[in-house]
Amino acid sequence: MTTTAAPATTTPVVGFDQVTKTYGNVRAVDGLSLRLYPGETVALLGPNGAGKSTTLDLLLGLKHPDSGTVGLFGTSPREAIVAGRVGAMLQTGGLMDEVTVAELVKLACSLHPKPYPAADVLARAGVTQIADRKVNKLSGGQAQRVRFALATAGDSDLIVLDEPTTGMDVSARQAFWATMREQADQGRTVLFATHYLEEADAIADRVLVLHRGRLLADGTAAEIKARAGARRISFDLEGSIDAAALRGLPSLTSFDVSGQTVRIQSADADATVHALYGLGVYPRNLEVAGLGLEQAFVAITEAEEAKQS
Repeated sequence: MTTTAAPATTTPVVGFDQVTKTYGNVRAVDGLSLRLYPGETVALLGPNGAGKSTTLDLLLGLKHPDSGTVGLFGTSPREAIVAGRVGAMLQTGGLMDEVTVAELVKLACSLHPKPYPAADVLARAGVTQIADRKVNKLSGGQAQRVRFALATAGDSDLIVLDEPTTGMDVSARQAFWATMREQADQGRTVLFATHYLEEADAIADRVLVLHRGRLLADGTAAEIKARAGARRISFDLEGSIDAAALRGLPSLTSFDVSGQTVRIQSADADATVHALYGLGVYPRNLEVAGLGLEQAFVAITEAEEAKQS
């Protein structure tokens, strides 16, 4: 999927304007401003305590900002949700225990202003085979799929997902994201928070990186990787390895030796490789590549921590 720039006249699906939320001395969200537009699939990333869950709670009207404004489709979160324009799958909140999966999904469909047939919802979430099972008898992965069914019980324009694939096996995760791609292809906006950075890299049109409640980076996965600047260098050496000499190579941001394999990150790969040959060593299987999203995420957040320390 590719991101298309939204026209200036397009009403944002989500709008945060200088939003702040504090808990005692902790500023969970700090002057956050952002816009999401129709058809985008957006990953919300950040270390623990970055403010991801608070941001989603504010978006859904579960919490109210201390200052700034949050809007959905040009209205308040409450108005958008009452109109059935938002489906949400959150980590917080339990499921009703003494009902079957089918009964719970039918209830969700009956409450939605623009419901889908319950049988279609069950099938889309991959829970038809457990429709007669009591909710309190579900595994963690099955419960996640039921939460997804509840989030997609009707024709919503925005789907919000908080760590949606936690507890799912590989095949369930793949099926889940295939369904999410279909939702985005139909013009819906999908916003998901995840700790699985490979999912963000593979799925998201756009990546938002939060750090201490502030928006640290906003762009495609490729742009986030490029922003980190560093590149990965790996090679094999024969014989003894002079780790001290290698650590002295210019522009290194990380260094690791495993057996005869050396893995480093460098802010200037050309200078590092040139100096490597200058040491009189002869690397084998030399590879130079850009950072993956996970390494870029770590580099960006660590650089921010260093600035604030």
